[in-house]
Amino acid sequence: MRVITQHTLGGPEVLTIVDAPEPQPLPTEVLVRVKAIGLNPLEALLRAGEFPPLLGRPPFILGWDISGVVEEGSLTYRFRPGDEVFGMPLFPRAAGAYAEFVSAPALHLARKPASLSHVEAAALPVVGLTAWQGLVDLGGVSEGDRVLVHGGGGGVGHVAIQIAKAFGAHVIATASGSKRKFVEEFGADEVIDYTAVDFTEAVRDIDVVLDTIGGDTVERSLEVLRPGGHLVTAVAEEDPALIARYEAAGMRFSGIAVDPDPVALRGLVELVEQGRLRVHVQETFPFERAAEAHRLLDAGHLRGKLVLTV
Repeated sequence: MRVITQHTLGGPEVLTIVDAPEPQPLPTEVLVRVKAIGLNPLEALLRAGEFPPLLGRPPFILGWDISGVVEEGSLTYRFRPGDEVFGMPLFPRAAGAYAEFVSAPALHLARKPASLSHVEAAALPVVGLTAWQGLVDLGGVSEGDRVLVHGGGGGVGHVAIQIAKAFGAHVIATASGSKRKFVEEFGADEVIDYTAVDFTEAVRDIDVVLDTIGGDTVERSLEVLRPGGHLVTAVAEEDPALIARYEAAGMRFSGIAVDPDPVALRGLVELVEQGRLRVHVQETFPFERAAEAHRLLDAGHLRGKLVLTV
C-alpha cells in the first residue's frame, strides 16, 4: 500500500509517498480500505515540530480522521467486510491515517451515515468529537443556554454551532466579517465580527464559552460569563494562574483533549441522520497532493475542513 510519511520535520515538502506493508488487524480491530482522510491543523504542527511530539521523532505517518470500507476483521462482531465506516481511531496515539489502509479498533469507528459521502464523513470525527465533548460532555449545554463559540467559521467552530443549536441553545459566534454569512448558514443566532468589535463589549451572561482560538481570548472570556459559567478551551495550554482566576470569580475552566469516544461518535451520527448536523469541506485534494493541502493548513483561516481522497 501507499502511505504519506516524513523523514524529517519541516514544511509541507517533507511529506513523501512511499510503499509500506499493509497493517494486520489485531483482535477487536478491523482493516479499513481508506476512501478519504480529514486533515486537521494539529497535523501541520506535528509535521513542523511545533507541537509536543505525540508521534515521536520522524519517520512517522500523520493523521486520524478516516472514512472507508471494512476490508477484514479479527474476532469482532461490530462490522463485516464491505461495511462503510468512519472515525478517529487511537488518538492521541499514532493511527497512520495518511495511508491506503488503516487498522483500527472497531470500537473507535461507526457506520457511515448514508447521507454523508466518504469525503464529508472523513471531515467530521476530530472536529465533531471535539465540539461534542466540549459542549455536551463538559459544558452540559441544554435548552435555553447562551453559548459563545470562538472561531465559528473554522472546523470545530461550525460544527459546534450546530451541536449547540441541536441541544436548544442560543448561539453567538465570533468570526471575521467575510465569514458572517457562512457562520449564519450553520445556525448562529448572532455573529460578532472580531476584526471590528470587541466581543467583551458585545455579549454578556454567557453560560458556556467554547474556545478554538487560544491566546488572550481565553482570559478575556471571563468577562462575558454569567456567574457559574463555564469556559471550555480546545487549544489553550494549561495555565494554573488563569484557572485560579476563573475559580476565584465563581466560574469553571476546562481544557479538552479529544478522544475517540464511541458514545459521542454515535451522537454525531444521530444528529447527521436527523438532518441537524453537516460538515463543510472547503477543498479536497488527491492523495498525491498532500503537500499542497498542508500549505493551506499552514495558511490558516479555513472555512470548515480539508480532505484527501484516496
